[in-house]
Amino acid sequence: MRLLNSWLVVLIEDWRNGGFGLYIHWPFCEAKCPYCDFNSYVNSNVDTQIWENALISELDRNAQLTKGRLLNSIFFGGGTPSLMPPSLVEKLILRAYEHWTPANDIEITLEANPSSVEAKQFSDFQAAGVNRISIGIQALNNLDLKKLGRLHSVDEAMAALEVAHHHFDRVSFDLIYGRQDQSLSSWAAELEMAISLNSGHLSLYQLTIEPGTAFGYRSNAGKLAGLPNEDLSADMFEFTNETCATAGLNSYEVSNFSSEGMESKHNLIYWMGGDYVGIGPGAHGRLTVNNQRLATNTILSPGAWLDGVKFKSSGENNREVLSKNDHANELILMGLRLKDGISQSRVETIAEKCMYIPTDLTELGLLDMSDGFLKATTSGRALLNQIIQKLMF
Repeated sequence: MRLLNSWLVVLIEDWRNGGFGLYIHWPFCEAKCPYCDFNSYVNSNVDTQIWENALISELDRNAQLTKGRLLNSIFFGGGTPSLMPPSLVEKLILRAYEHWTPANDIEITLEANPSSVEAKQFSDFQAAGVNRISIGIQALNNLDLKKLGRLHSVDEAMAALEVAHHHFDRVSFDLIYGRQDQSLSSWAAELEMAISLNSGHLSLYQLTIEPGTAFGYRSNAGKLAGLPNEDLSADMFEFTNETCATAGLNSYEVSNFSSEGMESKHNLIYWMGGDYVGIGPGAHGRLTVNNQRLATNTILSPGAWLDGVKFKSSGENNREVLSKNDHANELILMGLRLKDGISQSRVETIAEKCMYIPTDLTELGLLDMSDGFLKATTSGRALLNQIIQKLMF
């Protein structure tokens, strides 16, 4: 019985391996980028008081399920949360502190676009409690910024970075590579510039053509020329990893690079299988409540979400109890994105069965098994989706 109780504690408290965070989704943007498949909408007339009331109501509701927890991170995502009034950001942070105990090293991130209008508010966001800014630059030449549907110029991006570094100790920015008509040499020059500008964290994503986006429709119609072939994409991925490693930026996750101690704490909660509350239209969450792992999601449409909060006291769309297999598969899916990989015993404890690990994954040098952890090698990371499919229960 003692062994059984000990095993149950390991299972019930598994989320502590990743920690606990809060995600707040602001769905509005100035324009919809053609590659974006996030739940975002163009709206220049937002009644912020209505949104304040609704977001706080949802925050309060979710807090009842997670009382007494240590809060490791808050992440304002979108959409474009830098369009939010800083006063609203501050109210949400303070409300979160009323419900949970903030960790001494709590990370509070806000995503921002590098427009001059938004950069002017960085000081106010810092005063509101934000201590990390993530800027969506996406490209470092004006022609490609235009192709990506971005509204800022390279000069504006440089100015925004300068302002951000003045106000925040932790600044990250995103770039997309594998763009139309982009050569390896042009990406090399851009990456060198990005590394010279970084202050400890870069997010570098290969362009993915997602269904339902403007790029997706263009691609299906044969009107998205100049995308890299598989060989060039692989070369760009390998070059990115090698160049960042040489510069002292650890590829701690497939698309994220940081110097020591500058990793995104909030995203690590996702990748390490922690718990997180998700509020706002289209936000997802994972919560361990009453010995069950819950997957939550909210209503997508901003108007319908507001109606749900107002008339039904909940913007939640669905709440699902994950099966043991689904929980274990999520650990595999997210954990193998990390350079440190995932604990095999942890996955097997959740699934209550042994993992089947095909020998060809190790023999081909795609998967490393050492010290009880499964890790995708550098070669394996380029084939990560196929590896994960072979490992899932």
